[in-house]
Amino acid sequence: MFRLAHLTDPHVGPLPRPQLRQLLSKRLTGWYNWHRSRADAHDMELLAALVADLRAQAPSHIACTGDTCNIGLPSEWVTSRVFLESLGAPEHVSFVPGNHDAYVMGALEGLLKEVSPWTRGADGREGVFPYLRRYGSIALVGLSSAIPTLPFVASGRVGSKQMKAAERILEDLGGDPSCFRIVMIHHPPHRGGAQPGRNLTDAPAFEAMIGRVGAELVLHGHNHVGSLAHLAGPRGPVPVIGAPSASARAGTLTHKAGYHLFTIDRDDTGFLLTAELRGLTPEGTIGGMGMLPLGQIRQAKGRH
Repeated sequence: MFRLAHLTDPHVGPLPRPQLRQLLSKRLTGWYNWHRSRADAHDMELLAALVADLRAQAPSHIACTGDTCNIGLPSEWVTSRVFLESLGAPEHVSFVPGNHDAYVMGALEGLLKEVSPWTRGADGREGVFPYLRRYGSIALVGLSSAIPTLPFVASGRVGSKQMKAAERILEDLGGDPSCFRIVMIHHPPHRGGAQPGRNLTDAPAFEAMIGRVGAELVLHGHNHVGSLAHLAGPRGPVPVIGAPSASARAGTLTHKAGYHLFTIDRDDTGFLLTAELRGLTPEGTIGGMGMLPLGQIRQAKGRH
């Protein structure tokens, strides 16, 4: 049995005081938005309590799908590393970046220099996407959809080179009936997963890729809301699951701070996937919020 915790969009604060020259870019609108609303929406004490609850569940591994930063300041890169350290050692935590991590040109590269051990693939390379990590029968494939964009735009893109490399990895893994493949990405990777200007611009290509080679589970963030969709795969529907922001104080039940705890087990028919939502309860504490409406999805395994 393998237990995977997935959290996303912690937007670690407080936002450091930027230098004036650092605001002469898209960062100016982000800095304004932080002080207008985001500083109240993202609660660091709540985030700390959620991380404590997550660690107490003793998952086999933790996946963080981006947006540790807010406006990509150099001081936020160090804060992001400290946050990932609070989750666990690099061999127990996997990270893929989000659009706020690539807020302006050069921001993503700076962040990855700080957090590269959490992106180390089985080939030993760091900060290179896609990457592959193996934990027995579990394979984690990390993709980056993080790109710098214009003000008021938060879209992402995988790109043809990375997409082709991910397809090769998933195809090779798919020939092993004992392998459960998990794809991690920040943006919802399906058409309609986010509004134009916030979407993955090459979502149709991602859908087509999954349709050809498949996966057993796709995890994403970005929308700050829990969600469930499915993509057609060669062996059947592939669950695509988004998690809420890990630090969100306000909003509806699905928008409040939370994370997903997946259990991946096996029986005679294949893999058995279940998932629990844990997070901010109506009483203001961190705890279990119920099972995700997956039913009990059996991923039958066999060769193409």
